[in-house]
Amino acid sequence: MNHSSTSRQRVLDRIRAAAPGSAARERDYAALERPYTRTGSLTAETRIALMTERLREYDAGVTECASGELPAAVAAALAASGRKTFVAPAGLPSAWLAPGFEWKIDRDLSADQIEGVEGVVTACFCGIADSGTIVLHHSAAEGRRLVSLLPDWHLCILRATQIVETLPEYFARCPQPPGLVTWISGPSATADIEMTRIKGVHGPRFLQVIVVRD
Repeated sequence: MNHSSTSRQRVLDRIRAAAPGSAARERDYAALERPYTRTGSLTAETRIALMTERLREYDAGVTECASGELPAAVAAALAASGRKTFVAPAGLPSAWLAPGFEWKIDRDLSADQIEGVEGVVTACFCGIADSGTIVLHHSAAEGRRLVSLLPDWHLCILRATQIVETLPEYFARCPQPPGLVTWISGPSATADIEMTRIKGVHGPRFLQVIVVRD
């Protein structure tokens, strides 16, 4: 847990301790009925298919490969993008750093250095099929949020075993999410201004996902 999360938790603990009847409220909250869907019913194959369908609905590119084919699949995706310079988190597996491209490894790169590359390659923590959402917990292989937001093109590696069907199943995998989580549902786009859809306002304009059947 980082310093900001620890500080926030201390403040919340003090508020709970000072509030009269807080223990009773927690018991009442725990006793609430939760009739919403908490566990999915799809098979593994159907779950992958739904995740892929949702991603493509969001205008993301999706390819699949076997685990042993991943380095070749990464190289093919990079080549197909037409880009040459990429940033990679420091913990990204070296086998994913395809030869023939210029790589900048993020060891405290500046924002200007990251913005100067054409794309980024990262791992992820989870994929939620119901909404087609990719979740980053910013581990060593997922990189800093800055790394996943500034480049124009994002290649994300999603393993089939990381795909859950519902949001509650994601929370079941991490009862205490980290202090910083990024949720990605397709390439960055907004239509806030005069209902005109603009891509790339909040992050990469292009999202490519490799689903690894591990």
